Amino acid sequence: MSEMPLSLRDRLAVLKGDLESQFRAVQKSVELALDALFEKDVKKAQEVIDGDEAIDARDVLIEKGAVSLLQEAARQADSDLSEHDIRLVLTIVKVNNEAERVADLAVGIAEHVQSIWNLDERPPTTFRVMGNSIIGILENTNRAFARMDAESARIVLASDDTTDAFKIAILREVEVGLAAGKHTVDFAFALNTIAAALRRIGDHCTNVAEQIIYVATGKIVRHQGNKWTDPIEPG
Repeated sequence: MSEMPLSLRDRLAVLKGDLESQFRAVQKSVELALDALFEKDVKKAQEVIDGDEAIDARDVLIEKGAVSLLQEAARQADSDLSEHDIRLVLTIVKVNNEAERVADLAVGIAEHVQSIWNLDERPPTTFRVMGNSIIGILENTNRAFARMDAESARIVLASDDTTDAFKIAILREVEVGLAAGKHTVDFAFALNTIAAALRRIGDHCTNVAEQIIYVATGKIVRHQGNKWTDPIEPG
């Protein structure tokens, strides 16, 4: 006996689960890249680089799944997808793209491990604190997405200022070390690049948080005057 085909809503649940798994894989890639950086472990760095192909492949499959779902919904006059479901499909496409970009940033960090190893210098402890903070933000983002929890998403948005403060502190520390002759120019450049990558990971997390709030409430948030607005109706 052949199995009954999944309903559109069931397919949507599967698609959302696939993206949750993808985001966890991306978080692991960032964690591994940071471990490689602080342990000066080129094998772990290479593992991040090699694993990016699988993340890219899942990115394509998730996007194709979302497009297929919308096409099928358009063909069915009695589609069981609600307005909330449609918002979720569109958000899955956007969040999938954000996750893939975070994975690319993890690869970028991993690619600097070899150069830092050759320079025989270690990143300042502030980097580890910022890295741990970014991992925490990724965890909160993934949890908020899994639950479609607008309040948890707003906590992610609130982390934006902290990430900025870390980046400024790190850049200042690098500048001082460079001026004092504690760092080489190449080492300082690598640290600046990695700090920028971590900051961008935080930006992608806030982008995801915005989408979670949209799905959960139908409302949008804006970043205005160095702070996030309360959720408001579109338009």
